[in-house]
Amino acid sequence: MSTCATLVAVVGPTGVGKTALAIALARRFDVEIVNADSRQVYTGMDIGTAKPTAEELRAARHHLINIRRPDAPFSLGEYLPLARDSITDIVSRGKLPILCGGTGQYVWALLEGWQVPQVRPNADLRAELERRASAEGATALYRELHSLDPQRAESIGPHNTRRIIRALEIHHAHGGSVAAGAKSAEPPYRARIIGLTADRATLYQRIDERFDAMMDAGLLDEARRLAGEGYTLGAGVLSGVGYSELGQHLAGEVTLPDAIARAKTQTHRLVRRQYTWFKPADPRIAWLDATSGLPIDAASSLVQKFMESPAPCDTIANDSPRANPGTEFQ
Repeated sequence: MSTCATLVAVVGPTGVGKTALAIALARRFDVEIVNADSRQVYTGMDIGTAKPTAEELRAARHHLINIRRPDAPFSLGEYLPLARDSITDIVSRGKLPILCGGTGQYVWALLEGWQVPQVRPNADLRAELERRASAEGATALYRELHSLDPQRAESIGPHNTRRIIRALEIHHAHGGSVAAGAKSAEPPYRARIIGLTADRATLYQRIDERFDAMMDAGLLDEARRLAGEGYTLGAGVLSGVGYSELGQHLAGEVTLPDAIARAKTQTHRLVRRQYTWFKPADPRIAWLDATSGLPIDAASSLVQKFMESPAPCDTIANDSPRANPGTEFQ
């Protein structure tokens, strides 16, 4: 291709400051933000998914947030064309797209040009897997998935039964993982990937403090409202961190302090899984250390340099010095 879109991606673990950095860049460049968080696509799940605040939404236009109900299926195969359309629209208006989020599969599928086959739900297989999950426990299905596709299993974790079942469903459909079943096409993007990281102790402390702030902001009420609307906390998309543990509390299974402690622990585990997608040694990621604060100037410099430098399409820049990317998470 003779011309292609210039795209910046801001990636890294949950709680490290990706949204704040994207908004800071929006104040320096003419950008719009494309969501790459698999849970922020759902309506009504605002506090628990750390969606951008009303002020942040005013600071920059966001795409692919609040586009599905919590009971509506949404897959990588649906995400990719929507994200590509958003990027095309942003570029057509002379703006810079910033892809922002911690769902590694979404990020790499978009940047690497995966062409993902649409795998329709297999009702019979799904019913059998759900029966097995009920009889044997989700851990048994997780072990099976891990033996077939270790990277996908580790990115999901052993507690998200819905996503484990879906991954097994996809494997049975074409004999491999989503990535194995995807064909790569040359993506029409010049991409600069900025990764945010922080040392383990600092990041875990921020995560714990952020969850406390979510509780103060009304996360328990949000979970109670979703349950009142007929959604099952701990099932489907609401099996994610926070909603699942608060669902256990609302069901009388654990105390509120225990639910909060469990949610924090599960978020720490999520961070470790996210680093399996955003590897500290990946030369395509320009890692910036956010331990002591948001590296706005350094990120801005990377963006400015990238925008000014000529490069062919299908290029993921990898020529910048990289900060210590938190190797303790490897």
